[in-house]
Amino acid sequence: MNVSPFFTIAITRTCGSGGTTIGKMLSEYYGIDIYDRKLLQLAAEDSGINESLFAMADESMKNTLLYNVHKEIYNGELIPPESGNFTSDNNLFNYQAKILKELAQKESYVVIGRCADYILRNNPNTISVYLYAPEETCIDHIVESMDMRRNDAARYIKKNDKYRSEYYTYHTGKKWKIAENYDLCLNTEKLGYEKCVSYITDYVQLRTGITKDVK
Repeated sequence: MNVSPFFTIAITRTCGSGGTTIGKMLSEYYGIDIYDRKLLQLAAEDSGINESLFAMADESMKNTLLYNVHKEIYNGELIPPESGNFTSDNNLFNYQAKILKELAQKESYVVIGRCADYILRNNPNTISVYLYAPEETCIDHIVESMDMRRNDAARYIKKNDKYRSEYYTYHTGKKWKIAENYDLCLNTEKLGYEKCVSYITDYVQLRTGITKDVK
């Protein structure tokens, strides 16, 4: 059994399946941080690149054909400041990955998306979880949480899931929805959020021996 006192729960989720909510529940259960947008701030501080560039890259990539054209599989390298590509979207991703790796050595945390399951795949205490739900359930969730009409919610889900799938393949070379990429694949509609949290925490203990008291 690995003796590290830290673990990471890397959540990949389809839009509307409740992945962010479950991530927050796990964060509260263990009393640990959750990283998603917060990761951009840490990467900006580490790299010296303005945080707004990280945020802009997040948004601009959703409207680009780049991911359909080729792949740029993450290999752990950073582009140096003197390079003209220092602030490229690929290097912004690389700095986020660097932060995730460094955090895994000094604290337990939950991370949403960011290809964290792939970035941290060599860390024995990383638990990768894929959360999904039927389309109608996802639409219901978006309608309620974002006050959208059903047709708009369906389009929103389709666009976001397409982006997440292409983003994942671009940076990992793998298919987003393939079960073999993850330790656990849970249908949030069948289990409900609380039971999903229960399954994940049970698995964390089975895999790492770490219980709720992680501080």
